[in-house]
Amino acid sequence: MKIVGVIPARLESTRLSRKLLRDLCGKPLIQHVYENVKQSKRLSDVVVACDDVLLEEAVRSFGGKAILTSKNHQSGTERIQEAAGKIPADIYINIQGDEPLMSAENVDLLASELAGRSANWVGTLSVRKNSESEFVNKNVVKVVTDQNGLALYFSRSPIPCYRDGGRAEFFKHLGIYAYRKEFWATYSAMKPSRLEEAEKLEQLKFLENGISIAVFEARHDSVGVDTEEDLENVKQKLMNASSLSLEKGEGRVRVWSPSPSCEGEGKKLWKGTGHA
Repeated sequence: MKIVGVIPARLESTRLSRKLLRDLCGKPLIQHVYENVKQSKRLSDVVVACDDVLLEEAVRSFGGKAILTSKNHQSGTERIQEAAGKIPADIYINIQGDEPLMSAENVDLLASELAGRSANWVGTLSVRKNSESEFVNKNVVKVVTDQNGLALYFSRSPIPCYRDGGRAEFFKHLGIYAYRKEFWATYSAMKPSRLEEAEKLEQLKFLENGISIAVFEARHDSVGVDTEEDLENVKQKLMNASSLSLEKGEGRVRVWSPSPSCEGEGKKLWKGTGHA
């Protein structure tokens, strides 16, 4: 089974200008996303579907694979549909271009789970949370499912509503999708839906058109970048993680110190080596 990762990439954005090209610890943000996804064990290929030659050139400059797609697409799914016409595959994984912390483990989990559920054309991930601030945050999308793990509803509002109070445990929806190739014919006929317009969540259009969405629980959260504050938040997370991380490769263990480039200058430094 051929599974391809597609990163839909749009140059201009409303809240953070040209965010995919913004510097993040010495690399453009899109490069972090691409390099994370390339670590996947389940993907046959990874490509960035760009809407502008500047993005296409940026991706190719760091050795990534890119294709140019229309500027007129209204969503990442539409962009991936165009890419699917150029790249044959059985399953397409939609990885958001503004989520530099999306892990390859999440990608592999989603790919494996949907590949094993032939009855479902669309799959996505959620992560269990109990943060009150995130629960009420409209920028954090929540999802509720039935007993078979199929989505009942996605919302920016707090769902489920704990009428009698108590701990606000919920499932945060992660911005990653998997589509079987059979999905595209039905998707082409879909019109914007009432709930999609109300919540500004495209996946609600799928539900309103009778397309079930299988939701699988992930272990790793992810953070999208929409504002300067988000960018600084992700930068801090990368610095904190890198200060204690161990990278195993080629039979050796390397300890990574915080990258000076996260502070605006220099390059990554590797301190010390030892046998794995």
